[in-house]
Amino acid sequence: MVELTIALHYVYNTPNDRVVWDVGHQTYPHKILTGRREEMLTMRRYQGLSGFPKRTESDYDTFGVGHSSTSISAALGMAIGSNMNTDEASLKRKHIAVIGDGAMTAGMAFEALNHGAHTGNDMLVILNDNNMSISPNVGGLSTYFSKIWASQSYNALRENSKRVLTKIPRAWEMARRTEEHMKGLVSPGTLFEEMGFNYVGPIDGHDLPELVSYLD
Repeated sequence: MVELTIALHYVYNTPNDRVVWDVGHQTYPHKILTGRREEMLTMRRYQGLSGFPKRTESDYDTFGVGHSSTSISAALGMAIGSNMNTDEASLKRKHIAVIGDGAMTAGMAFEALNHGAHTGNDMLVILNDNNMSISPNVGGLSTYFSKIWASQSYNALRENSKRVLTKIPRAWEMARRTEEHMKGLVSPGTLFEEMGFNYVGPIDGHDLPELVSYLD
């Protein structure tokens, strides 16, 4: 979480870009980096820092978390809201939900995934898998393909092909299934692909340059 927090604040234009954290303990490095380092020892004490993100505490705290599994639905709501505005800052705004593998097991998280993938809003969901609860990666091949799937050139090709092939339903369905099966061979993200997300990973969360590269 330390490396991921550094990478997120380095790559994204926070606080205009919205990073939504799931559960409070993920946000301690975030609080240190956003002007609250000297107050950290006051956390959870009378008149001290909150143990959770708190909007009145900092502009960088985008959502008042009080329970787990809410980050995806909150980020989705913010993304939809940004699209309804016409000012340039809103239209350029990115929305990132950071959720742990424990919080991902709750129904609310899956409801938000099911909704979010089909709204067309610009949203990134980062699953912080601490205990390999989804499934292990498959060695170097997984890392190699993950880098391809995260690249701008691949995603541009993917979107352009989608626009063309959706006019030929059978061709688009064949292309979609081929991509899905390729990803299923080397990554644990088939579930998220089925829900409509473009899945990339697993990624080494302790490798800061690699995290920055993927987020870019």
